Order: sequence, then structure tokens, then C-alpha cells
Amino acid sequence: MDHSTFNRRDFVKTSLAGALALAAGVYPFTNPAIVSVVKIKQRNIKKAVDTAIQLIGGTEQVLNGKQRIMLKPNLVSPDPACTTKPEVIRALAEIFKTAGKEVCIGEGSAAAEEFNFKNNIQYRTKKSEILDPMQQHVFDQLGYTALAKELDIPLINLHSGEMKELKLGNGLLFDKITFHKSVAETDLLCSVPMMKTHVLATVTLGMKNLIGVYPGSVYYSVRSFLHDRAAEKNSQGIAYEIVDMVRASKMGLTVVDASMAMEGDGPSEGEVVKMDLIIAGTNPLATDIVAANIMGFEPQEIPTFAWAMKTGMQPSDLDDIEVRGEPIAAVRRNFKRPNIVPWNSINKFWGVEEL
Repeated sequence: MDHSTFNRRDFVKTSLAGALALAAGVYPFTNPAIVSVVKIKQRNIKKAVDTAIQLIGGTEQVLNGKQRIMLKPNLVSPDPACTTKPEVIRALAEIFKTAGKEVCIGEGSAAAEEFNFKNNIQYRTKKSEILDPMQQHVFDQLGYTALAKELDIPLINLHSGEMKELKLGNGLLFDKITFHKSVAETDLLCSVPMMKTHVLATVTLGMKNLIGVYPGSVYYSVRSFLHDRAAEKNSQGIAYEIVDMVRASKMGLTVVDASMAMEGDGPSEGEVVKMDLIIAGTNPLATDIVAANIMGFEPQEIPTFAWAMKTGMQPSDLDDIEVRGEPIAAVRRNFKRPNIVPWNSINKFWGVEEL
């Protein structure tokens, strides 16, 4: 696509969408629909991440006016097969620190054995005496505690601590959202998901990764209570709770860890496949659309995408996205589809009992 043509059309489209969104109290979307796709060569993740950031404008543009950056990996459990690789977070942290930024890592994991998962039963809990050691265990097991110490950056448990409340105009699920003070005070939230399929959401990428920002001390661990409330309002594919958090947070960069990916019944029971890719963009919907298409999914297949568009987010089609780096066709792999299950079909036995 010609850059000048793209920029003129995109400016008009996003400016109008942004004005309408602000008037309606929805996500004020202005980021350009530019996404980079980079191959990891010779296992050099740092170089691939750096190239992906450079292709979308470099740190000067991506982090312009942003001083405090939170990296949000997907650490659903202590299992390294279904979580963001520390090497990707390391690369981003080093790049951002070199640019003179303050960097932290934040996460609120879903579950860990012997904490809120016992004897094959998934429990919900709001108790910090369970959530805090659980989160520390996840950080320890996946190497994030050591990584944060080595890089001398804060590692934040998003489940508990001082919270802030944000009012959300025309929310799909909530009119206000509570999250950790560090999330409220960051200048830019960088979502760093592992590329995966998902039995509830179809795919779990940058936007879905923000479910981990909902603090367990407020919304319960494993977020079953959250999904219950969303199901009462007919949230398809847990889209309402995803889109509301994307709109409420300062999500301004997505870097998809597609070094390894998961197909089939993700986010934890699927099959791991090697992709050797890093995908990056400042537009959360555009970045997820490109990543999903690389996985073989069209935008209309993903409920989160459809509802994001209904709230005013752009783009609405893959053709409206400028892809830099590797062409999608050259790296696409048709992932095994997950066996989609509606939340109401599992909420009678999954995350029902409370600790």
C-alpha cells in the first residue's frame, strides 16, 4: 500500500472515529493501523523484537511522550508451554530502558496448582493470602523474578495492593472498572501475549491478554465471577469484559510473542507449534487482526473484534492495515480450531466453589 495514500485515508478515518468515540464515551482510537511481522532468525529474539519496533516507528515514535511503561505478559499459569517467554519481555525492557524509560512488569495470573487449583478443582478466590503467594510462585517458576532482579525493574502483582477506580462511559459490561494503582499511573500499557487459540474467545492475543489486568482481589481469581456477570449480559466469546478493559487501560502497544504458539484447545490444553515470529503494533485491534489472520482466522470469526468495532475501534478489515516486514501469506499457518464452548456451558462446574 502506498504510504501517502494510507496516511491520508487513515487520518480522515481515525480522526472521525476518534471524535465520534469521544462523544459517545468509548475508546478514543487514533493509533495508525500499521503492524510489523518479523521472523526470528538464528534464535535471536532481541533482534527480532528490535526490528519489529523499528518497523512501526521506533521508540522515538512509539514511546513519544510516554515515560512509565508497563509490560503485561500472558502468564496464565506456571506452565512455560502456554506463557509469554521471558526473552521477549527482556528484549522489550532493555530497548525501553535504553530509550530512558521507566519499565515495570505486571501480571495477575489465573491459577496455579496447590493455590486455587486443588485435586483437579478450579476455585475462585478474592483472598490476598492465597493470591499473593500464588502470583509469586508463577513469577518464580517462569523466571520472571530472576529477570526483574537482573534488569532492576519492579515486578508487580496486579491481584492486590492499592487500587484505583476508573469511570467508563458506555461500557459493554461496566460503568466503572477497578485496577491496580500501577496500571492507572502508567503512561503506556504494552500487552505481550503468547500467540494462542482459546476455547472461550477463539484466540487470545493482545486484547484478550488484558483479562489479567482485572485484579483477583476485586473480581476473583480465574475471573469466573467476572465472566458470570458478562454472561448475564450475553457477552459473546467473553468479548464485553475484554473490550471494556482495553478501553479503560492505556494500552498503546502490542508485541505478540509468536516464537512458539498454541493451536487447538488453548489457552493451556492445546498443542505447541513453532512459528518464530514477532508481531507488533500500536493499534490493538489492527495488531490482533493481523496475528489472527496469520493463524488462519478472519476478523468476523472473533467476537472480541466485532464488539471492539461496535464501540468505535478501527480498523474493520485486514485491507485497512499496512503490514510491514514479512507478508502475511509468507508466514501464515492455519491453526487447529479450538472447540468453542460458551461460558454458560462450563460455569456450573469451573471456578464455582470459593476458597
